[in-house]
Amino acid sequence: MDPLTAVPADLISALQSRLGPRGILTDPADTAPYCEDWRRLYRGRTPAVLRPATTEEVADAVRLCAVSGVAIVPQGGNTSMVGGAAVSEDGSQIVLSLSRLNRVREIDPIDMTMEIEAGVTLKAAQDAAADAGALLPLSISSEGSAQIGGVLATNAGGNNTVRYGNARDLVLGLEVVLPDGQVWHGLRRLHKDNTGYCLRQLFVGSEGTLGIITAAVLKLYPRPRETAVALCAVASPEAALDLFNRLQQHDAAAIQAYEYMSGLGVELVLRHIPGAALPLETAAAHYVLVELATSRKHADLRGAFEGVLAAAMEAGLVADAVIAESGTQRAALWRLREEHSEAQKLAGASVKNDVSVPVSKVPELIRRATEACERLVPGIRVVPFGHLGDGNIHVNLVQPDGMDGAAFLALDHTLMDAVNAVVRALDGSFSAEHGIGRLKPFMMPEWRGGAELDLMRGIKAALDPQGLMNPGKMLP
Repeated sequence: MDPLTAVPADLISALQSRLGPRGILTDPADTAPYCEDWRRLYRGRTPAVLRPATTEEVADAVRLCAVSGVAIVPQGGNTSMVGGAAVSEDGSQIVLSLSRLNRVREIDPIDMTMEIEAGVTLKAAQDAAADAGALLPLSISSEGSAQIGGVLATNAGGNNTVRYGNARDLVLGLEVVLPDGQVWHGLRRLHKDNTGYCLRQLFVGSEGTLGIITAAVLKLYPRPRETAVALCAVASPEAALDLFNRLQQHDAAAIQAYEYMSGLGVELVLRHIPGAALPLETAAAHYVLVELATSRKHADLRGAFEGVLAAAMEAGLVADAVIAESGTQRAALWRLREEHSEAQKLAGASVKNDVSVPVSKVPELIRRATEACERLVPGIRVVPFGHLGDGNIHVNLVQPDGMDGAAFLALDHTLMDAVNAVVRALDGSFSAEHGIGRLKPFMMPEWRGGAELDLMRGIKAALDPQGLMNPGKMLP
């Protein structure tokens, strides 16, 4: 029997009755956009896409599916790099989109908190905080489409982790629909609450396998009074690390982002992204994008920045640098970093490695991983880039010019194994911020086996004994 028809018709009817005509999509033409992931690695089928507009509707929909034993795939902006919101090909799973839960419920400028629903995009949340005179510091390349629920469910990292931490470090409270349809009302604004297990941290980073986040209370911060952004051509990854250490020693609290980019990565952005431009006279093999920010009055951030850069130039670490003079120039510099993923997508098939090592080991990671991949596939375009300040580098691999994309992707496990062998030798992690999703559960036994994986499976069994929440993700 076709699984699309195996999902009970009375379940679909009950969901239609509860959610109304705007709350459910069943026409394949309407459900198709929800059935393909951003990287186009997975194309599935679903008998229905649920679009509840309230937490109560989410809870009722989950309860109805649980009674019928039908699996649910929660979906936010569908921007996962690892198929974290991908629905199965057999059509046996229902997609639940959080996009209609899109209210900013409250912003408290005294507590410096924001209560926000899961379907609000990260960019809209940032703008709402800014309108209230505050800063929501989480920033990722997909923030225009990524939604808060997915951002928290994947514990997104992003550009400002070096200063503010990952998504989980900004969460004070959560509202979560559990696999049986119960609602956990944990929307607390307390900075100290030592009453038992910290349940919110179970759901942050769980990739929707334990429950569905419907709202959150997030920490806000004062908006910076002064910001300085610079693009620097550096001599090597080691020079990039040295410059980072100099900035730390001068004023560690001012470092808001510190991003490494290879010359090849920037070249792909310049080639494939219309309007992208290099503001330096000469292209380089290595770059860093540095953003400093402070809420202090009269800090003279730019003057201090220029002093550190001048000393680094005298030491031979920095060959050239430009500091943004306006918001437009700042956005143009950041575009060179933020468009890396899109440029690689346009350049051909790619293998993504989202890895982390101790910050001191980043130059060794870049060198050894590049050498290992070039030995395996001559002509491969190795594009390491990312968050040097917190040790998270995306060692992305783009097919050689002229090579068949499918043939290149057939080598994905071999290439990932080569990169991960280096990462393991450097005491790192194979997933720094993208998560596990559908792409990487096979790696969990080797990296997190034994007691650690047993604990994860025990938590999953306790909260979701039927295994209906986002099956096939994270756990092997």
